Amino acid sequence: MTEMTEVNKDKLIADFKVVVADAEELLKATASQAGDKASDLRAKIQNRLADAKLRIADAEAALIDKAKRAGRAADDYVHDNPWRSVGIAAGVGLIIGLLIGRR
Repeated sequence: MTEMTEVNKDKLIADFKVVVADAEELLKATASQAGDKASDLRAKIQNRLADAKLRIADAEAALIDKAKRAGRAADDYVHDNPWRSVGIAAGVGLIIGLLIGRR
């Protein structure tokens, strides 16, 4: 998975947390509204928010697990191929240096 996809997932999770927090604030603000229908709706929304929070936690855990596995894989590769890793790092550094030098 690319780094950009991971960043997009992180942003999506952060945005979803904001939506959940806003929905909770809305529920608190409307708590004084009377009526069985309003109470039922509030209870239903609270249940869905609790479910959403659990799903967010699961998604975060999955992202953290994937990041740790990617880090371990990179570490294993560097340990198994130290000279190749040095060569790749030097090449990337050279390319970045050339690009920065063109400015």
